[in-house]
Amino acid sequence: MSLDGLVAEIESRTRQALAQERAAFDAERTKIVAERDRRIAELRAESERQAELAAARERTRRLAAARLAAKKLEYEFRERRTRELLAAVRAELGDYTRTAQYPRLLKRMYAAAVGQLGKDARVRGRAEDARTLKGIAGSGFDPAALPVLGGLVAETPDGSRRLDLTFDELLRLREDRLRTVLPD
Repeated sequence: MSLDGLVAEIESRTRQALAQERAAFDAERTKIVAERDRRIAELRAESERQAELAAARERTRRLAAARLAAKKLEYEFRERRTRELLAAVRAELGDYTRTAQYPRLLKRMYAAAVGQLGKDARVRGRAEDARTLKGIAGSGFDPAALPVLGGLVAETPDGSRRLDLTFDELLRLREDRLRTVLPD
């Protein structure tokens, strides 16, 4: 073989090897680009899914917060309205203490107290009711005045049992029931 033939043979093998390397490089590059594109698509899809989940959680959180705020406002409104209505009831009770029926009510309260606590019961009430209570209870009247809307407090002479029939206490005991029947 001549030197030119040998050089031609080497060049031919080199071109073939180079063509094979180029083909392998192109195949590897295509594979890497395809893998990169697939991974980018996966990451993009996962990011979109995570963004949707985060948005759904945020919507849920905001909706729950809005519902809670609405319930709080509703509760505050009901409480304010209830306080206003109870204040109106207290005013009506204050007006009632100036009527002719009020002394009769005190007599019935005293009778109920004596029925539960006995004839020795001590009775106290408002300073404005002192004369009426003294007339009803006689020696069982305790002149120590109570700061109440009306009604009376009776207790046994030894203080072991007490019956609170003041308008304040009767209202307090029925306040939860009043909340359910008072209009919104």
